[in-house]
Amino acid sequence: MLGAMFGRRPDATLVRDVGAVRRMMQYITPTRGESLVYYAQEVEVGRALAWLDALNAERGPDADRITLFHVVLWAIGRTLHERPTLNRFTAGGKLWQRRGVWLSFSAKKAFADDAPIMTIKRPFEPDAGLAAFVAGIHPPVRAGRAGEISASEKEISLLLRLPGPLLRAVIWAGKRLDRWGLLPRAMIEPDPLFCSAFVANLGSVGLDAAYHHLWEWGTCPIFCVMGRIRHEADGARMTLKYTYDERIADGFYAGRSLEQVRALIEDPASAPKI
Repeated sequence: MLGAMFGRRPDATLVRDVGAVRRMMQYITPTRGESLVYYAQEVEVGRALAWLDALNAERGPDADRITLFHVVLWAIGRTLHERPTLNRFTAGGKLWQRRGVWLSFSAKKAFADDAPIMTIKRPFEPDAGLAAFVAGIHPPVRAGRAGEISASEKEISLLLRLPGPLLRAVIWAGKRLDRWGLLPRAMIEPDPLFCSAFVANLGSVGLDAAYHHLWEWGTCPIFCVMGRIRHEADGARMTLKYTYDERIADGFYAGRSLEQVRALIEDPASAPKI
């Protein structure tokens, strides 16, 4: 009956070869809030910005513009495929390998203080080139800014019609079903909090990066926040701040993975199949 008890979930496979320390962490720090690691990364972006200017000029004024934000998303997605241990999550006291790489990100529907925020979730294919990946991002962003309501927004609006005590009970039941591996795929796939990583770009509104919490709802183990680009005497730099669930992989593996992300952002043209 209980899918997770028998190693089954609709979105992942059970990781059975887990060391004793990592298994024990599921019990001594059972929530993401207790398992957070914070990491800041300085990225030199001058070469990438120059390359993007040339690429966008070559694509022409009618093509969708490719930005540094897209490069960051693409670098994270590519690294998660090449470093798959980072594409795991914890649920029900067990460690799971996610099927596929899913990236979520947030954006303001308009540049105004009272404009709502939309969240978008997209799959990242193993061999996705940057241009193809960006082509899949622009349509849902345009739809959201045009006022189209996403599936997750419809679901939230429906839930918010419930009285507070009943809504709390529904959320509790959803968490329990997820813990048992019984939450349907139809609820998992559109939900942006069931993702490999979540990325937010504070730099787009002129702010420095900040650390963001991880949610107890869903299975997101990594949150990345981009800060504003700083043009300094010796180059252009940007800060990325990560919040990371340390139960999925050790710091050495995670650190080497983030260095790969940095290398791809700093010189995206060097990557094959760009």
